[in-house]
Amino acid sequence: MVDILFIKTSSLGDVVHHMPAVTDARRRLPKARLVWVVEEAFAPLVGLHPGVDAIVPVAWRRWRKRLGQGETWREIAGFSRRLRAEQYDAVVDTQGLMRTAVITRLARGVRHGYDTGSIKERLASAAYDVRHAVSRDLHAVERNRRLTALALGYEIAGDADYGLDRATLADSSAATLASATLAVPARGGPYAVLLHATARPEKEWPEADWVALGKTLSARGIALVLPWGTPREKERAERLAGALPGATVPDRKPLDEVARLIAGASLVVGVDTGLLHLAAALGVPLVSIFVGSRPTLTGPTGSGPIATLGGHGERCPLGDVLGAVERVLPA
Repeated sequence: MVDILFIKTSSLGDVVHHMPAVTDARRRLPKARLVWVVEEAFAPLVGLHPGVDAIVPVAWRRWRKRLGQGETWREIAGFSRRLRAEQYDAVVDTQGLMRTAVITRLARGVRHGYDTGSIKERLASAAYDVRHAVSRDLHAVERNRRLTALALGYEIAGDADYGLDRATLADSSAATLASATLAVPARGGPYAVLLHATARPEKEWPEADWVALGKTLSARGIALVLPWGTPREKERAERLAGALPGATVPDRKPLDEVARLIAGASLVVGVDTGLLHLAAALGVPLVSIFVGSRPTLTGPTGSGPIATLGGHGERCPLGDVLGAVERVLPA
């Protein structure tokens, strides 16, 4: 059996962008054992991919805040032992950062990554035994697929497949809706997920525009769900929900449950955030709003209807978003 270790730890959008590469590898190497090192918060989402045989969670985001604690170093030692317990035929780091290069060096096997002309952090390239040239002008999904194909010795064929089955996840979304205590219309009727939250304020869309959009959707009998990830984002979600009829702010849930919630939606509208890419991966009708970043190389891609608006430094008018909603929303 061929054993392959993938290293793509974060962030959420990057993890989603790596999923088609895993699908490719599973199809070309059906008997291989595929293992993925990923941040602990994203492990439930990776677990939904049917091609992944095992997950090795890493907790760098949590560890770096507690480096002065003995328990942190014991966890790091345990992670290192688990990583080194197996010999891999190929170790593929599709992230290309210094922190993932360190993980790559810990792993046992032939280590593959980007060459110095392709990688984001050039020093990280020194960690690899085999270095591959992959243009930085390609979309992130394509870069992941190409590096993986070069490392494992096959040619890419077909469109990107994230390996996530929207229909199956949507069928199981009823429990998620119930546990989130959503409004009654959402349980038996259409609902839209509004991804208003982002870690970077420059990527936010004005709250007044979110309210106007939400009222338009509510008038059409579409319930509204406003997820959040941080206390500040929760406060924003509650402000918006207070101005919108039929809007609900669900409890914070693991990413596999969030995926089920998104899979059951009739529409997703969102700013540039990781959940936006998850919605695209699931094929949900999607309107993406870019105001503080460029969608050229990391915009949402998927099999469903997608409208991508705006760009770095652009306001993205409400009228444009409403028009895009009309284009992607099922009749």
